[in-house]
Amino acid sequence: MEYKTLKDLGDLHGKVAMLRADLNVPMDENFHVTNTARIVRTVPTIKELMKKGAKVVVISHFGRPEGKGDMKNSLSHVAPELEKALGHKVVFVDDCIGPKVEAAVKAMKDDEVLLLENLRFYNEEKKGDENFAKELVKPADVYVSDAFSTAHRAHASMVAAVKERPAAFGLLMEEEVNALSQGLNDPKRPLMAVVGGSKVSTKLDLLNNLVKKVNKLVISGGMAHTFMKASGIDTVNEVNSLVQMDMLETAKEIMKTAKDNNCEIILPKDVVVAKEFKAGAEHKTVDLEHIPADGWILMDVGAKTIASINQKLDECKTLVWNGPLGVFELKPFDTATNEVAAHAAKLTSEGKLMSVAGGGDTVSALANAGVENKFSYISTAGGAFLEWMEGKELPGVVVLKK
Repeated sequence: MEYKTLKDLGDLHGKVAMLRADLNVPMDENFHVTNTARIVRTVPTIKELMKKGAKVVVISHFGRPEGKGDMKNSLSHVAPELEKALGHKVVFVDDCIGPKVEAAVKAMKDDEVLLLENLRFYNEEKKGDENFAKELVKPADVYVSDAFSTAHRAHASMVAAVKERPAAFGLLMEEEVNALSQGLNDPKRPLMAVVGGSKVSTKLDLLNNLVKKVNKLVISGGMAHTFMKASGIDTVNEVNSLVQMDMLETAKEIMKTAKDNNCEIILPKDVVVAKEFKAGAEHKTVDLEHIPADGWILMDVGAKTIASINQKLDECKTLVWNGPLGVFELKPFDTATNEVAAHAAKLTSEGKLMSVAGGGDTVSALANAGVENKFSYISTAGGAFLEWMEGKELPGVVVLKK
């Protein structure tokens, strides 16, 4: 599928380019940005637009202010970090529509970038309001959409605004869509997916889509407990695991669909159990038939499972990963996630594997494993990445089809 990119906008000398970025970054109680990844990944598109001769006006959402302006959710706190990452002066305007914005755009110098206030200070943004979109793009000649993480929402800045001006993907959006298309829509096979999470019920659409698309599916995290029980592992119960008894029949149906579609489901062969849900808790690795009935909690998968997953990974050409294998936030229960991630990173570096990962927990888990820069592509998107994996069309992507 072809999408409009920056090349389609042509020469931009003397034009104003409005860039819909994602600057929704984590911040501490003193309003200091604690992770600049999204800011840094926005910079190449801004620089490319400036190189093409455009004056760049950056817009973004931040937090959940629910249509009310407040300092806690103000993008003014992000402006210094954007300026630092960009190496150009960033002028902040405390609104995103209206005369104040239009005056600031007219007063812009060539080497400056304008950052406007949080879009979500207006309820019209989340409602996808067309009149708000018209007001938003008033000062702009062209519109650039670079916020894949919001592409699953039909918000005004993601869909309606795109229709008001000549528009295109930014470099990050283009990179993201290409990587995800290679990972799931048109992959080199065999294709493996790793899916983790605490509950089957939250990832039903995802699992039902993947079993029809992938060759091998690793089900991990608390979700795997329900599939283990459904497979006849009676040592898994509601005391020692996150098994969802009301989802057993659903799990069986998913396994049947997988079999009908020649998708191999990979479940734990052994598990790490602990006395308490805390870092450094007393723990041991046990085979499935020896999982203690109570007094112990399933926290991770063991060495046999790690070896099995890595062996299957060796047979694959593409990997799509969403969710950790165990309770990676607590050491040593990050072992399985770390070891499989390291193996995937090694295969990627050797040119044997195309590896794509995404989702908040996944990004944190891979950073914890020290491989966040060693996969082919890691998406910062959460909901949008999941909906893409579920096979859904994303409004903010579809709107820029050629």
